[in-house]
Amino acid sequence: MPNQLVINVTSQETRVALMENGVIAELYFERARDRGILGSIFKGRVVRVLPGMQAAFVDIGLNRAAFLYVSDVYEDFEEFEPFQEKNEKIEEETEIVDTVKIDHSPNSAVSPSQIQDLLREGQELLVQMSKEPLGSKGARVTTHISLPGRYLVFMPTVEHIGISRRILKEAERQRLKEIVNKIKVPGTGFIIRTASEGASEEDFKSDMQFLLKLWDDIKRKKEQASVPSVIHHELNLTLWAVRDLFTAQVEKLIIDCPREYEKVMEFIENFMPQRRHLVELYQEDEPIFHYLGIKIDEALQRRIWLKSGGYIIIEQMEALTAIDVNTGRYVGKRSLEETILQTNLEAVKEIVYQLRLRNIGGIIIIDFIDMEKESHREKVSGALKQALKSDKAKSNILKISSLGLVEMTRERSRESVGRALSEPCPYCEGRGFLKSKTTLCYEIFQEIRREAPKMKGKRIFVNVHPDIADLLYDEEGEGIEELERKYSKRIIIRARGDYHQEQFEVMG
Repeated sequence: MPNQLVINVTSQETRVALMENGVIAELYFERARDRGILGSIFKGRVVRVLPGMQAAFVDIGLNRAAFLYVSDVYEDFEEFEPFQEKNEKIEEETEIVDTVKIDHSPNSAVSPSQIQDLLREGQELLVQMSKEPLGSKGARVTTHISLPGRYLVFMPTVEHIGISRRILKEAERQRLKEIVNKIKVPGTGFIIRTASEGASEEDFKSDMQFLLKLWDDIKRKKEQASVPSVIHHELNLTLWAVRDLFTAQVEKLIIDCPREYEKVMEFIENFMPQRRHLVELYQEDEPIFHYLGIKIDEALQRRIWLKSGGYIIIEQMEALTAIDVNTGRYVGKRSLEETILQTNLEAVKEIVYQLRLRNIGGIIIIDFIDMEKESHREKVSGALKQALKSDKAKSNILKISSLGLVEMTRERSRESVGRALSEPCPYCEGRGFLKSKTTLCYEIFQEIRREAPKMKGKRIFVNVHPDIADLLYDEEGEGIEELERKYSKRIIIRARGDYHQEQFEVMG
C-alpha cells in the first residue's frame, strides 16, 4: 500500500495522518479555537529576570509568561557571535542537522554573559516559540529566530551552513552545500533540509528569496507592533504537513476540503510543482478517516497487544512516561530466556511506533522483561537504537541496565496526542483509580470513632454513595453494630445518589 498523507479539515479542527504501508505512523491535530503556535514569532516584554536560574520570564500575550534561557539570548543581531552554530528551534524542525551540538542548560559554558547583563525588566524582545506550553509548564522561547522553508531553514542571526544527516550521498551533500554557499547573502545562515535532495539552484533561489522577504516583513512589523503581540504565525497544520511531511517517500496526498485544497495547490505550485499530480481532493460523503479505515483510538489505549500475545503498557505522567513490557499469553517454543528475548525484540518495534504515533517526548523509562544474558540485553538495546533511526524526533538512549531498564529522552515540542485528545477523569481526579469500597467503609468507621464521643444525640447519620451504603448494610454490618454498642447510639446509613463514591459525611 502506498505511503499517504491524509488531511481532514472541518470548521472545528484539522486532522493529519501520515500513513506508512497502510498503518498510521504519525498523527497531528489542530483545533480552530486553540491553533498551535509553535514556531510563531512574538514581540514580548521581559517581566522578570532570574539570575539564580540564568533565565527570564517574557510576556508574549499568553496566559502564562514564556521561559527564556540565557543561552537563547544575545544583545544585538549584527554583533551576534557565531558561538551558537545550532539553536534549539533547528533541532525541533523534524530534521537532523550536521552541526555542532550546543548545551542549552542555564549553566551552559557557551553563554557569553550573565542573564542580568543581557536583560532587564520591561525590555522589549523579538522571540520565537521553540516549545509550546505543555501541561502546567509555560512556553519556551528563543531570540535565535529560524524560518523554515521547503528546502531551507533560514537563520538570520548566525552565519553558518548546515545539512541534514538524512541526505546520505556525500557527492549530493557537497553539491547542495556549494549551491547554497554560492547564492546566500553574506552574514546569513541556512540549514539544508532533507527535502532538498535533488533540488536545483533555481529551487534554492526561490526558497531563499521567499525567506529573506519574510524576514524583512517580520522586522518591519516588529517596529510597528504593540507589546505583547504576534508578529508572525507559523503555517497552519495543513500547510505545515505539506511542507514537512509530503516528502519523496509519500506517494499520495489526499485532502477533503475544497478551500484548503486550493491553498495546498497554490503552495505546491510555488514550492514543489513536480508533485502537484500526487494531490487528490476527496469528495465522497463518507468522512475521509472512516473511509480509509483510519482509527485514532489506538493512540489513547493504555495496553497494546503484540502479535505474539505479549503486550506493553504505556503510562504518561507529568514528569515522564513509563512503558512496561510483559509476555502476556506468549509462552514461546524453546526456553524461557528465548521467550523473553523474542518478546522484548517484538516490543521494541511497537514501542518506537507508539512513540511516533502518540508524539510522546521528554523522559521515557522502558521496563523490558529481565534478561540474564548480556548478549541478549545488547541485542535489544541495539534493536531499539536501530528502530529509532526512522524517527524524525531526536532521542538519546542510555545503556540497558541489568534489570532490563532503558532510560531515554525524546524531543518534545507539541502536546502528545493523549494530552491533546483527553483530559483528567473528573471522577478519579486523574489518578486512574478509586479507593476500594472496603477501604471507604473502614475510613467511615474511623470517622465515627473520632466524632461519636462529641455528639450529644442518640443517633448518628452517615451519608454515603449507594454502593458504600449496600456494603455497610451487608458485609460490614457487624462493624456498624459494634460501634452502636460502644457509643450507645443508633447509626443510620443514608444512600445519596449524587455523591461521589469516595464522598461521605458523618453527622449527629
